[in-house]
Amino acid sequence: MTPRADDAPPRAERPLLSLVVFLAATALAAVVGGVAASGAQETYAALALPPFAPPAWLFGPAWSVLYVLIALAGWLVWRRAGWGLPIALWILQLVLNAAWTPLFFGGGLYGWALAEILVLWLVVLLCVWVFRAWRPVAALLLLPYAAWVAYAAALNLGIVVLN
Repeated sequence: MTPRADDAPPRAERPLLSLVVFLAATALAAVVGGVAASGAQETYAALALPPFAPPAWLFGPAWSVLYVLIALAGWLVWRRAGWGLPIALWILQLVLNAAWTPLFFGGGLYGWALAEILVLWLVVLLCVWVFRAWRPVAALLLLPYAAWVAYAAALNLGIVVLN
């Protein structure tokens, strides 16, 4: 049986410093994506896009909010669960998150990027499922991320079909 949030004491030692670590880890994933996406606006503008594609300027603000939510969710669960399965899944979703941009924008491998983002989406959903047992609020914090990744996967599929 998966332990509940009440079964584990919160990690109280230097909570703000540990939050900074989670924010830094999430920022690292963002930086990897940012480096790979140096020409993303030009690439995005040159693609045939489905009608539901957002304007390019929306990605930066959306991801900024999502990365903060991802970091907070991971930190909240870590404070209850420690370095176990929940955080391993959190790290896996960060690695998958960072890998998508180099595939899509860096390599132009739209089909591979689609396969990768579908795996990312499943791992995010698994994180939501596992996180709810430790900190339900952390699971809720990941729901906008899960929704955005599903939307991005649909956009990626549309780009595969149209290009």
